[in-house]
Amino acid sequence: MPFWASGEWRKFRPYESSSTTNSKTCGDGVYSDMLVAQNVLDRTDNKGYRMAYETLLYDVQDGVGTITLNRPDSYNALSTKTLEELKHVFRQVERDKAVRAVVLTGAGKGFSTGADLTENGLGTGGIAVGDLLRNGLNVIVTQIRSLEKPVLCAINGVAAGASVSLALACDLRIASEKASFVLAAFVNIGIIPDAGGTWLLPQFVGVGKAMELTLFADGKNRLSAADALVLGLVNRVVAPESFAEETRALALRLAQMPTKAIGLTKRAMYRAAERSLAETLEYEAELQTVAFQTKDFVEGVTAFLEKRPPVFTGE
Repeated sequence: MPFWASGEWRKFRPYESSSTTNSKTCGDGVYSDMLVAQNVLDRTDNKGYRMAYETLLYDVQDGVGTITLNRPDSYNALSTKTLEELKHVFRQVERDKAVRAVVLTGAGKGFSTGADLTENGLGTGGIAVGDLLRNGLNVIVTQIRSLEKPVLCAINGVAAGASVSLALACDLRIASEKASFVLAAFVNIGIIPDAGGTWLLPQFVGVGKAMELTLFADGKNRLSAADALVLGLVNRVVAPESFAEETRALALRLAQMPTKAIGLTKRAMYRAAERSLAETLEYEAELQTVAFQTKDFVEGVTAFLEKRPPVFTGE
């Protein structure tokens, strides 16, 4: 069972640095030595390990890196600290060869209620919110989209505001039947969708429907998981009692696929949304040239000719 689904997060505590130096801040505001055992993150085997930040959990098992938003008492509201730690952990995921697929989920009953409006005067309009977005959520959305590994968002409960944008930025989404989406969370407090919401949502449902969902949602101001499935906002909806198991199974399947081919596919698909057919055809030719040079391509063809299942290594 993955760490985030076991309930052990309730008693897990962050590692404390054994270094004699104090935690420092990088140029983008992310702690550079906030965790112990940097060497653990450089491992390339699949035996697994667990690491904890202050507001996140990071669990690696069998090639799957699971990032869990871990502020269940606040329904995983996205604090400044959470955003800093998300940026840091996605950098770790990018360079960790042991990780071939990523799950992003939430601890407790909800996925996330979006930005934490209770901190730093965020709810009073007294801060430079543009800079917060540029240095926080915007960076994370870009990291998810540009990461050349598949990112599966496991939506375990309510997702509101900016957390919906994070979910839509992921490559695939699986939702519990208990999940719901509050798409009108922004306009209800007098602001606009952010974290890429005004671009991402219309990509899924079209501008007209995106406008309707953003302004009105439904009578309860929520979109159910079933309705989200019909609209194509999620790929699968599963029963709560099998949610952890099915999420794990899907993530493991992704981790066993040819990772480089998935990364190249992400590049092609996300760029195609902004390019002409002619440009896309040329870009596909360039990326296919790269794909044909991978070890996984050789293994795939060999396995096909030998009539056996391929064993991909992500190289």
